[in-house]
Amino acid sequence: MPPDDVEPIQRRTVRTLVASQVVGGLGVSGGIAVGALLASEVYGSEDLAGLAQSAQVLGSALLAIPAARLSVARGRRTGLAFGYGLGLLGGVLAVLAGEVRSFPLLLLGTALFGGGTTAGLQARFASTDLARPARRARTLSLVVWATTIGAVIGPNLVGPAGSLAATIGVEPLAGPFLLGAAFLLIAGVTVIVGLRPDPLVVARSLRAEPEPARRHGVLRRGVTAAAQSPQALLGLSAIVAAHTAMVSVMVMTPIHMQHGQATLELIGLVISVHVAGMFAFSPVMGWLADRIGRIPVVAGAALTLLVAVALSGTSSEGHSAGLTAGLFLLGLGWSGCLVAGSTLLTEGVPVSERPAAQGASDLLMGLSAAAGGALAGLVVGTLGYGLLNAFASVLALGLLLATVGVSSYLRTSVRANVHK
Repeated sequence: MPPDDVEPIQRRTVRTLVASQVVGGLGVSGGIAVGALLASEVYGSEDLAGLAQSAQVLGSALLAIPAARLSVARGRRTGLAFGYGLGLLGGVLAVLAGEVRSFPLLLLGTALFGGGTTAGLQARFASTDLARPARRARTLSLVVWATTIGAVIGPNLVGPAGSLAATIGVEPLAGPFLLGAAFLLIAGVTVIVGLRPDPLVVARSLRAEPEPARRHGVLRRGVTAAAQSPQALLGLSAIVAAHTAMVSVMVMTPIHMQHGQATLELIGLVISVHVAGMFAFSPVMGWLADRIGRIPVVAGAALTLLVAVALSGTSSEGHSAGLTAGLFLLGLGWSGCLVAGSTLLTEGVPVSERPAAQGASDLLMGLSAAAGGALAGLVVGTLGYGLLNAFASVLALGLLLATVGVSSYLRTSVRANVHK
């Protein structure tokens, strides 16, 4: 297929993915905002309310592999529709759980609801299948940026969704899940209709790669493919390390502020600034990754993370300018690692293995975040918020050293090939 024929397909693909990200983000963010509240209502106590959020995070991580397996076998359209479809089912089950007061059913529902997050994460990779190398990072970053719209607007729909649910006789706290299911249905239909032809199938045909036969072991294939390329392995490391550091610090920041008698308004402001750092500047990160290179952006993002945890880790309890700046930089460093790291991972493996490697990265990212978030509470409870940030700095420093090592290896390889 000539390049001129590919460009219109790529433009359509990006438009479709951006639209699905906005709608899917609206669906997922509202449910996340009230998950713990609905769990508390259903269980009758706040003791296990946090399990709803944990189930959503774990569900998103675990569903990454079957979604990737479907993408390997049938293309991006099927893999993304699978994620949105399970998210829709999860939203319906959460509403049902609120009606029958079943806590196990609610956990199942919130876990499946994580499928919406799975699809949203894998959509960024779908945007790169037909992207020109010189614009690949910018294309990926645009799809990541689209998440901002849903993340900001979605929680503001919680109140109207609750009122709507009450008018039809449904538990008000289940309203955001009901609305979320509707948005995820729209997102799923959007990718089914809009991703034609499928970008991954077209990319394989351009490289004369046969569609791989269905087989198990997608996780192993993905990790193996990434491990064979220093660039891909660095990209995977950047995604996992930055996400673990970011989630670990972010989830305990409200507690640190609350210990200093910060108001809910101030806590919300700091988290909003953090979210802005995560998503609002992703196009800038994509432009830099295309302009100066993926590895330099990962190195700069790792340095940003180090500055971030230094500021937040030395801040006093309550609210402070240093803490606000630290949380903003924490989101910014995460953004750079996600955009440049995802691009490195994509470019470092063959097209036929990309969905497997990308699915493995999302699984490891989710599991590491769940573990980091769980351990963060124990660290803060026993050692303090400052030491939690110190542990996060170890991840950032290790990533920075890895960029130096990979850059040195690549320079050595280039010189060796020249001398041959």
